[in-house]
Amino acid sequence: MIYVFEHFVAVAGFLLAFVLLTDVLRKNRHPGGTMAWALAIVLIPYVGVPLYLLLGGRKIKRVRRVKTELYANDTAPFPSTIPPQCLADRALRSGIMPAPRGGHTISVHFSGEDTFHELVSLLEDAKESIHITTFILGHDEVGRAIVDVLARKAREGVQVRLLLDSLGSLWTRRGFVRPLIDAGGEVGHFLPVLPVRRRWSANLRNHRKLVVVDEQSAMVGGMNLSTYFMGPTPKAERFLDASVFLKGPAVQDIQDIFRSDWQFATDHELEPLNEPLPETDSNRIVQVAASGPDVPDDIMHDALVCAIMDAEDRVWIVTPYFVPDEPLLKALCLQARMGRDVRIVLPKVSNHRIPDWARRPALRRLHRAGARIETYPRGMIHAKLMVFDDVLAVTGSPNLDMRSMYLNFEIALFHYSPEEIQAIAQWIDGIGTQSDEWTPAPATLTNDWIEGLCKLVSPLL
Repeated sequence: MIYVFEHFVAVAGFLLAFVLLTDVLRKNRHPGGTMAWALAIVLIPYVGVPLYLLLGGRKIKRVRRVKTELYANDTAPFPSTIPPQCLADRALRSGIMPAPRGGHTISVHFSGEDTFHELVSLLEDAKESIHITTFILGHDEVGRAIVDVLARKAREGVQVRLLLDSLGSLWTRRGFVRPLIDAGGEVGHFLPVLPVRRRWSANLRNHRKLVVVDEQSAMVGGMNLSTYFMGPTPKAERFLDASVFLKGPAVQDIQDIFRSDWQFATDHELEPLNEPLPETDSNRIVQVAASGPDVPDDIMHDALVCAIMDAEDRVWIVTPYFVPDEPLLKALCLQARMGRDVRIVLPKVSNHRIPDWARRPALRRLHRAGARIETYPRGMIHAKLMVFDDVLAVTGSPNLDMRSMYLNFEIALFHYSPEEIQAIAQWIDGIGTQSDEWTPAPATLTNDWIEGLCKLVSPLL
């Protein structure tokens, strides 16, 4: 009897592995991810099969079926103040992203201290509503300070909604946000990790960081609400990161992203704005772009490929993790071989070792093509910044790795005004002067093996 049961389990496991392997090959997935999952399922099925069941989803239909589409197709013309020369805009709008909008006041911060003080001031000035999405709410002094401000505003009658990613804020217990809930605020949790609720995913994470106050002002960037990213006083271990504060019509596009995420996570629908937000006295031009399972295709990835290929002078990229797919890497290498100023700025040692190993093959290819690789030795760079010539800069939450490009829910701002482009370029240039030029280490069999393994598993991270 035991033999029959064991035989049945073996046959069932084989059939399940075969079905999952077919699913891997059928899905429109990056080739590296396809190879990684296929090898895991075939070679180590007792590990690969349950992992695929937990982590294998990407643009899964069940998410897009129950999550509202972010934007209707936006046919607004490109602002007349600049010519429609940017291919990135065309790529974004081909995928229903909103058009670039003029009439904004914008400030870019590269200091966690400045960001913290302006964020607290923004929250303190709220009269009607505060909407926040964050990947990490730190169980620390910064997280507590933010919760305290939000609870106080909720007691004053402001509608406060805080959306936390269930994995990024896994260790932030319900008791930590209890003061906000007791004050009348609401806390949502995006896609729990374990399959104990109707909507769950161990793989699809909300990596967006955004704040919208009174549906008039917003903050977007890479900083989580944690002392590692921001705080009232400097700390030696704080990451280098960037945030953008803005007022103007694009705030409505940011609010639409929060509204969609909140409805999906909590089943509570928020009323959309009935009237477009007015322009401010400043005519800064910005475009909101989202990516993730709630966006058709891979629009942000395609826009970045277009921006790289469209550049005639420079492509500067700052990212904490650099594991690009083949189209992005090939575009960067081609531009470097053509003599463009291709510069990649990275932390010398990041807070995750596997991406540090996985990035090396791509860096070697770029180095051979003539790109300049700079590694910052004084701490962790967490900023996600890109500059293309003098016509476009990109800020926001996406890293230049396959998880951000293909799996995470992300938000970015595409800047078309000289003021932001110049400010971001100057900061990148300043970091470059404090960095070391990276050169490939002599290849060894052990290093090649480790790099190859890390690159193979990077699509699964």
